Amino acid sequence: MARIAGVDIPKQKRGVIALTYIFGIGNSRAKDILAKAQVSEDKKVQDWNDDEISAIRDAVSYFKIEGELRSEIQLNIKRLMDIGCQRGIRHRAGLPLRGQRTKNNSRTRKGKRKTVANKKKATK
Repeated sequence: MARIAGVDIPKQKRGVIALTYIFGIGNSRAKDILAKAQVSEDKKVQDWNDDEISAIRDAVSYFKIEGELRSEIQLNIKRLMDIGCQRGIRHRAGLPLRGQRTKNNSRTRKGKRKTVANKKKATK
């Protein structure tokens, strides 16, 4: 396995697909990185030589990825919650942020259902 940015990328996959295993690198950014490093997109990771791997590492180093990107995202969410804007309040409450309805769906954000029991009727 080749190790780039602290992530083991799979050997048997094509370069474009393998780079997407790194958090913060999608399909188009992977293509840009391989173009900058002058490595073929269709070439498998196991066929990369040491010069190509170092060129890819240099190209990847220009982007904010993995831990640095995760911490920036968390800081942005914390800032939204601190200023008390609509998105921050929704983050704090664990509800969807982008205008979705919550009556029927949004189980991903709300978590597993919490069943509430009915009130018992008073006996006379």
